Amino acid sequence: MSETVARWLLTVAGAYTLSGVLFALPFAWRGAGVLEPVAREGTWGFRLLILPGSATLWPYLLYRWLRAGR
Repeated sequence: MSETVARWLLTVAGAYTLSGVLFALPFAWRGAGVLEPVAREGTWGFRLLILPGSATLWPYLLYRWLRAGR
């Protein structure tokens, strides 16, 4: 693999990760309760537990969150 391709892949992976982290914080705070009413009563521990998954699956969760708002 060339150095250019490796840099490009790392840049894309970094952008995806940063976007996921920036999405996961408000999603854990508010969005999870919109998608699942039981999550509204979630504790801080629950919110911390869903952060990694929501950061990883952020495009799908963003899509669902936006559709639920309609």
